[in-house]
Amino acid sequence: MSATVSLPTGSRARRRLLMFEPYLYSAPALLLVAATTLIPIVIGISYAFRNIMLLDPTSGDFVGLDNFRELLRDASFWNALKNTVVWTASCVGFQFLFGLILALMLNRPFPGRALIQATIFLPWAIPTFLVGMNWSWLLNPAIGPLPHWAYALGLMNAPDNILSDPDYALWGPIFAGIWWGTPFFAITLLAALQSIPREIYEAAEIDGAGGLERFRSITLPFLAPTMVITVLLRTIWVANSPELIVVMTKGGPADASQIVASYVFTQAYQGLNFGYASAVATALVLLLLVYAFLLIAIRQTMLGRR
Repeated sequence: MSATVSLPTGSRARRRLLMFEPYLYSAPALLLVAATTLIPIVIGISYAFRNIMLLDPTSGDFVGLDNFRELLRDASFWNALKNTVVWTASCVGFQFLFGLILALMLNRPFPGRALIQATIFLPWAIPTFLVGMNWSWLLNPAIGPLPHWAYALGLMNAPDNILSDPDYALWGPIFAGIWWGTPFFAITLLAALQSIPREIYEAAEIDGAGGLERFRSITLPFLAPTMVITVLLRTIWVANSPELIVVMTKGGPADASQIVASYVFTQAYQGLNFGYASAVATALVLLLLVYAFLLIAIRQTMLGRR
């Protein structure tokens, strides 16, 4: 015969309460995130399926996929998407390269390293608006030195303002973005470098490994997780950051420097077409999600081969 011992009802209720206790503690934070992030996202996506003109009180009707059909026929959107790829790849690529070089240099002890670190990290503390204004002045031949220096070095036929040239206007914000964003990679990669045990380098040096071999076999594998995360985050941030474009060129001349994020700003706050702007923003979010999933999948594949 077997006897079944039943717990008191109060004990069962207490166990259920203990099981849900962590969720109760995190509920205020989850509600705050939902109220400030998830709900606006849902509302913004819903605008993409409606005809919302800010100054038209009769607008707001449900139009289904009409905004997205217009998006596929919009040559300005495809031009902005092409510029977004150039803008993001150039900014993130050079920011990563220069940040890695700076991190490797700052990882070695030398006199005055603390002062140089503070100087290198200073651009990251400057607001983006001021960065755009400063670089606009530097690239203006009337008050800035950069066009005259480029002309003296033979890089330009005349000391002109590249921000007014449709062929080169996008490179002005790219230069400013590289200067502003390089400290982000320098800070994160330097922190990752300093976490690598020095004994591993010493053992590799005793075994006869040269500097390049130590970098390839030790530094890169240890930095790989940080590299993936920083490149992923920075790509999303840069693609979603129209501040430098808006301040320096306003997407011009003739949409030559327009990116998707600044195109959303133009449609929403200049054209006052919030429905179409939401459709453009939704398309950008979907493209960035695809990029993020691909990068994570590639990283998981690399880890699986080890």
